[in-house]
Amino acid sequence: MAEPIQLSLHDAASPMMEELLFFHDYSMLMMLLIGTTVIIALLIASTTKTYHTALTDANHLEFLWTLLPVMILLFLATPSMRTLFLLENQESPNTTIKAIGHQWYWSYEYSDYENISFDSYMIQDQDLEKGSPRLLETDNRMVFPMQTPIRLLISAEDVLHSWTLPALGVKIDAVPGRLNQLIISTMRPGIFYGQCSEICGANHSFMPISTESVPTKYFEKWLDKMA
Repeated sequence: MAEPIQLSLHDAASPMMEELLFFHDYSMLMMLLIGTTVIIALLIASTTKTYHTALTDANHLEFLWTLLPVMILLFLATPSMRTLFLLENQESPNTTIKAIGHQWYWSYEYSDYENISFDSYMIQDQDLEKGSPRLLETDNRMVFPMQTPIRLLISAEDVLHSWTLPALGVKIDAVPGRLNQLIISTMRPGIFYGQCSEICGANHSFMPISTESVPTKYFEKWLDKMA
């Protein structure tokens, strides 16, 4: 979960988020190198009173500063394509969970198990337990097993919503009359929070997402409890 005045991204809780963090850091490094080079060139140009004519009219320099941007784009495109491939090339899921957006709450259905479905509403401030995050905690969490591929089916009943979990690197639109699919998995147990990321009405800000990743044996106990 994000901390107050946090400037960095969430700690990765899934292989998907690890890939996104790597690409983010790689891109920022490239931008830093480019920015530093441009600033140094501007400082040299602005402080040097004399210049050589070969620097202002030279075919080899024209070729060089055309080639360099192409190489930079290739350096950015290669890890980007790799990340996109890994995001799409997911394992076969073991469990299917359907999340449906409403104004202004989420409902979850465990399609592989009978009679397991529930609504998830935000807990009001006066009902929060000590230590629970404000505007993020819900009365029912979406529970799923860790280190297991989960198929997530996303839809909406009324207007556009967006199911987002930053720690897992997940953001997928919930569209009325349409099913969007996503495969998620976590590397460790924990509670992960998110929020609807599509403006969906007056109470859009009060439509949190809370999930809990647990070991398989605890997930089986939770299923027995919910059945």
